[in-house]
Amino acid sequence: MSLLSTRLSVVAPSPTIAITRLAGELRRQGRDVIGLSQGEPDFDTPQPVKDAAKAAIDRGETKYTDVDGTSDLKQAIVEKFARDNGLTYGLDQISVGTGGKQVLFNALYASVDIGQEVIIPAPYWVSYPDMVRLVGGVPVVVPCPEEQGFLLDADSLRAAITPRTKWLILNSPSNPTGAGYDADRLRALADVLLEHPHVHVLSDDMYEHIRYDGWAFTTIAAVEPRLAPRVLTVNGVSKAYAMTGWRIGYAGGPAPLIKAMATVQSQSTSNPSSVSQAAAAAALRMPLDFLEERNAAFRERRDLCLAAFNAIDGLSCQTPQGAFYLFPSCAGLLGRKTPAGRVLDSDVAVAEYLMEAANVAVVPGTAFGLAPYFRVSFATSLERLRVACARIADACDTLS
Repeated sequence: MSLLSTRLSVVAPSPTIAITRLAGELRRQGRDVIGLSQGEPDFDTPQPVKDAAKAAIDRGETKYTDVDGTSDLKQAIVEKFARDNGLTYGLDQISVGTGGKQVLFNALYASVDIGQEVIIPAPYWVSYPDMVRLVGGVPVVVPCPEEQGFLLDADSLRAAITPRTKWLILNSPSNPTGAGYDADRLRALADVLLEHPHVHVLSDDMYEHIRYDGWAFTTIAAVEPRLAPRVLTVNGVSKAYAMTGWRIGYAGGPAPLIKAMATVQSQSTSNPSSVSQAAAAAALRMPLDFLEERNAAFRERRDLCLAAFNAIDGLSCQTPQGAFYLFPSCAGLLGRKTPAGRVLDSDVAVAEYLMEAANVAVVPGTAFGLAPYFRVSFATSLERLRVACARIADACDTLS
């Protein structure tokens, strides 16, 4: 009898983690690998947030808390939703977990029965389908091609809904494309959802505050308040506040679902770190003016990489509205040969070639449900990005 559960067979290893580990191993071997595979801001956590964490430690706030978040942090989240999104929640409608990933998993585990379907627009964050499979659900992947701006449209949503549909997952701005849903696009989707009262929405807004060129963020529960009882709005402090390691995510939604999510969490991790919760409360209450400088830096990096990729024969890339990713098409490289004679027949082969020939780590689009593309995170320094882009250009120039 096998030691391991058969349910794990539905989960593929994380491509981003695998590539990051490979890049680390190559660095240990002495190679100068530039990692553009991991979605983590290179900025430091703001000083007021760190100060709040230290103060919490000095006050002795190092014990267990309520299982799904302290009252103070929940109140800060309530205030944030009202201030930034025009959403009104009570404390019993707020869940706090150890990162947005746990919040999403808790919601799916608490609500999805065996065989129920979850609609996932592709390209998607790599964890969505596997989380659905782990809880016994069926991911229904809906391709959203580049011609649609990598965004789900109303007709595609309507066609994907069945009597077994439980959730639609929306991620805006998107990982991996940076594409964002504006109010008009969300309104069109909301109109379809109003026709199907059995369908709920997981709105993953993790990159809300990282946006460019005047693009205005909004979220579906704000666009259509009649959907609010069916929407779980998920967010966190990891990206905007550069707090990935603090592991705090949160959500606002229907009280019965929030209560069920707390039950799931009580039998898994229990409460998130007490110190991280104090830090997150301070983050959510601090002014957001620090983001102007950081977003300007991200925009400069984005534009550098966009210009570089679009100048390479065989690559093309759309301009993202937010987040810190680019999703270049490598369709023009397929069929070409490397100097070693290998034919590049997929985006996986392209990513492997860039690692081997350019010492640059990227993630193939196949991992995100749409090929042939690759994802680049530009959350690193301009200097390293310039080197990476030059290496990619040189590697592509050697193809025949």
